[in-house]
Amino acid sequence: MQQQETDLELIDIVLAGNTAAYAHLVKRHQRFVFTLALRFAKNREDAEEIAQDCFVKAYRALGTFKQKSKFSTWLYTITYTTAMSYLRKNQINTTSINDDENVLEIASVDFDANIVEKKFAHVYLAQAIKMLLPDDAVIITLFYNGEQSLEEIANTLNMETNTIKVKLHRARIRLKEKLQYLLKHEVKDLI
Repeated sequence: MQQQETDLELIDIVLAGNTAAYAHLVKRHQRFVFTLALRFAKNREDAEEIAQDCFVKAYRALGTFKQKSKFSTWLYTITYTTAMSYLRKNQINTTSINDDENVLEIASVDFDANIVEKKFAHVYLAQAIKMLLPDDAVIITLFYNGEQSLEEIANTLNMETNTIKVKLHRARIRLKEKLQYLLKHEVKDLI
């Protein structure tokens, strides 16, 4: 099997009876599905369970994929609905910005100033996204990490494109507030 095959070609191969080809689709999309699941679940174990459920559901429903959108959009829709169902079922609490247990875990840093700055920026951005409500975190993640268009996000979340545009704008504002909150405390710790 060539590594150049598209998602649609892999789907055709799976539907033709080569179920092992589904592993290539999983490998290609597992990281981002897990990232989306983590935006909802807030812990690794629940996110892994959500991601696994998503791939099982996608496999079972692969024959219903109409190929009107990208496979990733269809898969992220499954991820979103699975995560929302999981949240409702398990009543996972979201994190408040006033939660004293929100502690940044900063990995060991190289001494190159640019690398240090990039790592800190990444850590703070990830922490700020974790502090957002799940809907905001998903929209930010799909738009920036998933590089999906507003239309694709609207299809994924089953909303109007204009609604997504407004929600993305508001999510950016809330993300900015969270970053300012985190960085304000970082400055206090340095002084």
